[in-house]
Amino acid sequence: MVVILKENPEEKQLQNLMNWLSAQGLEINVCKGQHQTILGLIGDTAGVDIELIKALDIVDEVKRVQEPYKNANRKFHPDDTVVEVGGVKIGGGNFQLIAGPCSVESEEQVCGIAEAVKAAGAGLLRGGAFKPRTSPYAFQGLRGDGITLLLEARERTGLPIVTEIMDISQLPLFEEVDVIQVGARNMQNFELLKALGHVEKPILLKRGLANTLQELLMSAEYIMAGGNSNVILCERGIRTFETATRNTLDLSAVPVLKSRSHLPVIVDPSHGTGHRELVAPMALAAAAAGADGLIIEVHNDPAHALCDGPQSLTPEQFANLAARIKAVRAAALGGEL
Repeated sequence: MVVILKENPEEKQLQNLMNWLSAQGLEINVCKGQHQTILGLIGDTAGVDIELIKALDIVDEVKRVQEPYKNANRKFHPDDTVVEVGGVKIGGGNFQLIAGPCSVESEEQVCGIAEAVKAAGAGLLRGGAFKPRTSPYAFQGLRGDGITLLLEARERTGLPIVTEIMDISQLPLFEEVDVIQVGARNMQNFELLKALGHVEKPILLKRGLANTLQELLMSAEYIMAGGNSNVILCERGIRTFETATRNTLDLSAVPVLKSRSHLPVIVDPSHGTGHRELVAPMALAAAAAGADGLIIEVHNDPAHALCDGPQSLTPEQFANLAARIKAVRAAALGGEL
């Protein structure tokens, strides 16, 4: 349930209302916008007298929320959430490019790529230290050493780092990581999500291979219910019957998620297509669709990459794409990168 207050509510009346609602056993999420204050009520609201609340002088409207996700729901929080990390903002009109290698391979590789993508306009560096692979014989990442190399790249470039966690037991290794990524395979690892709800840093949550948008929002709800509201949603393609691409990139997810939730929404055209030549057109389409950012794989030598070389751009290709994205956003949305 949401209680929409009139502009500039009287403070004593507001406090009395909140005390009364709390006494009903309800959790109150207060969202103060530029012109409106909304009280989001979480809990069993079946016994709450809506007409009694509507009769109060400070109340403008009361609505019941049917969706099972509350914290992530735009009805509870009408203004866009802006996630800030290391001075970099995502959401609320702030567009960011997150770029880097699928897997961290060496200091020279990751630091060189970091410098190149920063020069091209990237705001954050992505890189895999722990790699979930379909085959147990494929390269699994450098693990803790990979995080150390990412921190070295951050030291050299100033770019905040984004890397994927696989298990709760790895959390101590992520203390200095700026943004923790939850991959598609872990989107419904609820114990991990609950643990990340108590972490004071942004979480980049990727949609699962066969999950609905409501299921993605419910996974975000697990994190937010723990107290961490800094969640970034990521559309990275879903599995369909189509075989021409690695996955089917669902760009309709961008406007749907942004209409239902206040959380930032980014798109991963690298995993979404699996083919280098398709990354640029889908990245441009995602930018035009209103995404708050893109996460793109970039490698200095894709032909010899230890992971996902066929979908990785070279630094030169990324620089060209970054310039085109800026032009598309300026034309389609009247904004700038």
